[in-house]
Amino acid sequence: MPSANKTAFVLICVIVVMTTLAYGTVHQPTIALFYIGVAALVILWSIDGLKSGMVRFSNSWLQIPLLAAAVYGLIQVIPLGSVTGAAGVSGIPRMISLDPASTQVNAIHFLFLFFFAAVTFALIDSASRIARIAALITVFGTVYAFYAILQSVLSPDKIYGIYERAFASPFGSFVSRHNFAAYMEMTIAIPLGMMFAGAVPRDRRLLYGTAIALMGTALLLSGSRGGFVALIAEVALMTMLTLRSGGVRAIGTKIALAAILLITIIGGSLFVGGESSLTRVAETQNAGGAASIDRSYIWGVTLEMIRSNMPFGVGLGAYGVAFTQLDTHNGTERVEQAHNDYLQITSDAGLVGLLIGGFFLFTFYKVGREAIAVENTFRRGIAVGAVSGIFAILVHSAFDFVLHTTAISVLFIMLLALVTASRRSYEDDSSEDERPHNRRGSRGTVAAITSGRRSTSNSK
Repeated sequence: MPSANKTAFVLICVIVVMTTLAYGTVHQPTIALFYIGVAALVILWSIDGLKSGMVRFSNSWLQIPLLAAAVYGLIQVIPLGSVTGAAGVSGIPRMISLDPASTQVNAIHFLFLFFFAAVTFALIDSASRIARIAALITVFGTVYAFYAILQSVLSPDKIYGIYERAFASPFGSFVSRHNFAAYMEMTIAIPLGMMFAGAVPRDRRLLYGTAIALMGTALLLSGSRGGFVALIAEVALMTMLTLRSGGVRAIGTKIALAAILLITIIGGSLFVGGESSLTRVAETQNAGGAASIDRSYIWGVTLEMIRSNMPFGVGLGAYGVAFTQLDTHNGTERVEQAHNDYLQITSDAGLVGLLIGGFFLFTFYKVGREAIAVENTFRRGIAVGAVSGIFAILVHSAFDFVLHTTAISVLFIMLLALVTASRRSYEDDSSEDERPHNRRGSRGTVAAITSGRRSTSNSK
C-alpha cells in the first residue's frame, strides 16, 4: 500500500485539478468537497507523522498571511457589547463586522486554505516532486486550454454544454472569463519560465512551445482585458529576470522569444476566433453582476467605505452590505466585490489587512529573490515561472477579484509552494549545473519530533 505521505501528495494534485473542473469551486457543494479534501490531507499528514515519528512542516512565512486573515476574521465577529434596542429588538451583539455570517464563512475559508498551504509546503520536499507538480500544471493547463478553445467555438454560453448562467461570461469551467484568464496566467507561467531559463531540453522545446501557444491563445480568446495586461507584465518580468544570464546573443534570443511568443498567441487567437477575439478584449464589460456600474464608481465608493471604517474594516465578506449603505445609485444591482483586491483588503480588514498584505508582499519579494538566484537550472526555471505567475495575478488583482475563486487560490498557493521549494537543494537534484557553493539555501523545512525532541530534515 502507498504510504500516507505519497497518498497526501497525490491528493494535493487531485485537489488542484478538481477544484478547477468543478466550476472553479465557487458553489457551496463544491466548496464543501474542497473542505473534505483538505481535511483528508490533514489526516494523512497526521498519520504520516505518527508512522514516521516526524511531523513535517514548512517554516516558510508565506503561509502566515492566510492564518492571520482567518484569525482576524474570527476576531471581527467577537461580540463587543450590544446595540441599543430598536424597533422592539434589544440585545443585538455589537461586532466589528457589518455581516457577521459572511465574515465567519470567509474566516473558515481562509483557515482551510491555510491548512492546504501548510500540507502542500511541507510535502513538496524533493526535486522529483517539484518536477511532478510542474508537469501537472503544464499538462493540465494545456489540455484545459484546448478544451476551453473548443468550448468557446462549439458552446460559448454553456459550461460543459449544460450549465448556463444569466448575466455571466463563462469560459472553460469558470463562470467568469476573467477567472479563466487568471488561471491561464499561472499555468502558462511554469513552461514559460523553464523556456526562458533554458531548463527545457532541446528535444522538448517544440512540445513546450505548443503548450505555451495553446494556453496563451485560450487566455486571449477569453477576452479579459486584465488577463491580457497581466500576461504582458508576466512576459516582461520573465524577460528581465533572465536577461542577466548569458551574453549579448542570449539576451537577444530571449527578447526575440518574448516577441515571437506574443505574436504567436495573438495570431493563434485571430485564427481561432477571428477579429472578435481581439475586439472582446477592448469591449468586454465587468463580469459578476456589476456590468453596468463603472469600476471608477465602485472604487470611489470603496474609498469612502475605507475612510468610514478605519482602522478595523467592515469585516471579511461584508463588502456587499457596506457598499449598499454608501451606494448613491438606484440599488438595483448589488455590488459584492471591489474589482480591486488591494482596495477590498483594506475595506474588509482595515489597517490589519494592510499589514497582512504588506507582510505578504515583502516576504514574497524576499523569497522570490532567493529562489531565482539558485544555480540549478531546473529549479531556477521553476522559480522564474512561479514568481512571474504570482506577479501576473498580483497585477490582475488591480482590476478584478480573481483570488476570491477557490480554484485560483489553490493554484496560487501551489505556485507559492514551488517558489519556496525551489530555493533548496535536494539529494535527487540534477548535478550537471549545480555549483557547490550554492547549497546555502538548503536549510531544512521538515521538523522531526522524536522522543520529545525536535529536529529538522529535508527527507521525503
